[in-house]
Amino acid sequence: MRRGVWWFLLVMLLVLGVSSGVWAKISEATEACLSCHETVTPGIVADWKKSLHAQVTPRKALGKEKLARRMSAERVPSRLAEVVVGCAECHTMNPESHKDTFEHNGFKVHVVVTPKDCQTCHPVEVAQYEKNIMSHAYANLKKNPVYHGLLDTSLGPQVFKDGKLVYEKPALETQADACLYCHGTKVEVKGMATRETEMGEMTFPVLSGWPNNGVGRINPDGSKGSCSSCHPRHSFSIAVARKPYTCAECHKGPDVPAYKVYMVSKHGNIFSSAKHQWNFDAVPWTVGKDFSAPTCATCHASLIVDAEGNVVAERTHQMNDRSAWRIFGLIYAHPHPKEPDTTKIKNKAGLPLPTELTGEPVAEFLIDKKEMAARTAKMKKVCLACHGTSWVDGFFAKFEKAIETTNKQTLAATQILLEAWNKGVAQGLPASIFDEAIEKMWVEQWLFYANSTRFAAAMGGADYGAFANGRWYLNKNLQQMADWLKFLLEAKEK
Repeated sequence: MRRGVWWFLLVMLLVLGVSSGVWAKISEATEACLSCHETVTPGIVADWKKSLHAQVTPRKALGKEKLARRMSAERVPSRLAEVVVGCAECHTMNPESHKDTFEHNGFKVHVVVTPKDCQTCHPVEVAQYEKNIMSHAYANLKKNPVYHGLLDTSLGPQVFKDGKLVYEKPALETQADACLYCHGTKVEVKGMATRETEMGEMTFPVLSGWPNNGVGRINPDGSKGSCSSCHPRHSFSIAVARKPYTCAECHKGPDVPAYKVYMVSKHGNIFSSAKHQWNFDAVPWTVGKDFSAPTCATCHASLIVDAEGNVVAERTHQMNDRSAWRIFGLIYAHPHPKEPDTTKIKNKAGLPLPTELTGEPVAEFLIDKKEMAARTAKMKKVCLACHGTSWVDGFFAKFEKAIETTNKQTLAATQILLEAWNKGVAQGLPASIFDEAIEKMWVEQWLFYANSTRFAAAMGGADYGAFANGRWYLNKNLQQMADWLKFLLEAKEK
């Protein structure tokens, strides 16, 4: 009889463990959170229960062989080591540094979980991300008058007034719904509000710039970035981060068409056909075993090993670690900046740009040829895991030729624009350089067509870089600019 009772208890424990999805110990604080939130936000709780955070304690994670670890910390505070990473472990971390901390059912809770919270277990990743241009994406856009001018003339609603089109300033909500969706907002506490909930009347902080998952989000604790840009809460899945759909959130439009190019490439074709056979959760990620073609993460972030466990590429959260060239977002492709804060850069004309308007790089702010070669070697090592040397060298030769030719065609467009400015048929500096028809054509030359051509060359995009949005449009746009300049000059003479 006693044996039957023990078997019954064992079966019940197994059933409860499987149904909850949680095997390791949960802290009392997180249990308190779950007691309400399983009813109030069941989707969030379900996601968390399926996550590794809910399954593995930091102590157990630290016991893994080094290459298999997902944590970079060598130790964590003893109070956290023996319990899973739950609601309280993240949302009550460092309460004194969070301006959005508030009293909630006896706990000091903050709404916005930030990299400073995550660095308790992932300090290396957070330190790498701080060196990443992405982490400065908000300030690099908002505090650069050239880029901000492009934002205003892209998002600002226009009204027809006194015979002219006039730009109005784009609302903060519009910015947050467009450029700042990816670049990140500044999240600030604007006060407190009391509202009725299923659990009675409660008081919560009122946040501006929220919700947002932008890569350069300015958080209430002063940190930059959002880990959930790539690892969505509350599953924080490495598998999601490794799939191209995640990068597509911000790298899909004509200004950064990485996803579109990838999906028409041979790599994208293989991914679409074979992804159901791949293991996106494995750490480390074994080339040839866990996947058979790269995704964005393979080339730019993930820890890759060969079948014998030899490291092909170290994990990095500085996304340009393996990239020598910065190929999008700016007027000309150029070596990557030395620092992620690009507002420090000034060219000879005093403009906050990494190149002169005529294309010459502002070398003092950019990585040198030695660093470019080192980064290219890292990327080539990833490629060489599947390809021969002649294939890889030939591929990079085509890519660098695309950089050369697109920069040359952007220079031709710039020369036409400078001619329009010099002849007085367009305003130019110090006025906005984005609000006249010929200026908008110039922007499309580098922001859409040159970028698309370079991405196609970098990722094997074939037709995308020829006719879809590439070389044909580079030449067509140049002809339109030249014709428009001729029209303006002729109109001025009459």
